[in-house]
Amino acid sequence: MTVTMNSEYHDNFQSAQASAGEKLDRAGQKSLFDRLDWLSQLHALCLPGNRPLIVRSAENEAQAWMFLMKKGLGSYAALANWYNFTYRPIFTGDFDEVTKLALLASVAKNIKSHSHHIEISPVPEEDNAASLTQRAFEQAGWVVFKSKADDNHILSVNGRTFDQYWAERPGRLKNTVRRKAKKNVVSIRVETEFSAEHWNDYLDVYDKSWKPEEGNPDFLKSLAQQEAAAGCLRLGLAYIDGVPVAAQFWTVENGEALIHKLAHVEDATKSSPGTLLSVAMFQHAIDVDRVNLIDFGTGNDPYKREWMEDVRTRYRLDMYWPNNPLSWLSILRYTISALVGKR
Repeated sequence: MTVTMNSEYHDNFQSAQASAGEKLDRAGQKSLFDRLDWLSQLHALCLPGNRPLIVRSAENEAQAWMFLMKKGLGSYAALANWYNFTYRPIFTGDFDEVTKLALLASVAKNIKSHSHHIEISPVPEEDNAASLTQRAFEQAGWVVFKSKADDNHILSVNGRTFDQYWAERPGRLKNTVRRKAKKNVVSIRVETEFSAEHWNDYLDVYDKSWKPEEGNPDFLKSLAQQEAAAGCLRLGLAYIDGVPVAAQFWTVENGEALIHKLAHVEDATKSSPGTLLSVAMFQHAIDVDRVNLIDFGTGNDPYKREWMEDVRTRYRLDMYWPNNPLSWLSILRYTISALVGKR
């Protein structure tokens, strides 16, 4: 039996929304980063200068989507930036692995008319997204190079209470918390609703912290308001004498807590407000929200290892269409590099 795939392209999110209906909304997608509201807001507020290319292939009710953006002559990249914990092709409807592979291969075949090079990251592998994407593009005739992009530190709660989890933390961390908590200098709030007052406290901490200038505060504010409306916001704030000195922006949904942002004021370091706030946030996520997983996003900051227990790899995929001369030099460079690495 011949399977017919229907494919289409979009260059704006309004037409993509009309085609997807509710399938790319919160009800249809478990991951925040796979939703149209995330992608459209990210593009509008963080990446407005990058023209989108949205590709969909469908077989009956099953669909595969790829959201890309133009990066140069015939070159496209994932519609993502540093706010993303993950990026991957998005599937909707009823499908198995065979259908997913066929749908994605159809996407890959159609993209070659627009691009000779596609770069996507950070692609996860725990759901086979990286290997499935590589197989699908190779099946469609692309040359694919897979490399490590970043690390993702996580905590699998495995049914533990916070006290059980805390008992397993490093002695140095527990001693710091014990000593600083005794002084009773830091007061802490964990907010689940959005308010201008608390958001301004968050911004005040970030502005006075060691962190670089925020990429787009308007995007984060929009995200916080959106997630608060859905009951998913967890905004942690620590104060000394009524002045905000540490802040953390988390979201909690579907049994998973995502740690988006954290910062503290350097002048308050001696009181360890950031550490004490982390204790409160982890305790809330584990004992109140009863999450199964806490995700610290990408990056290898040393302090993450004190709180988290496992590391997952995030991958970068560079796909080149070999029949386009613009791909040849890059393919040669990657091939030589791989050969040298095997010596």
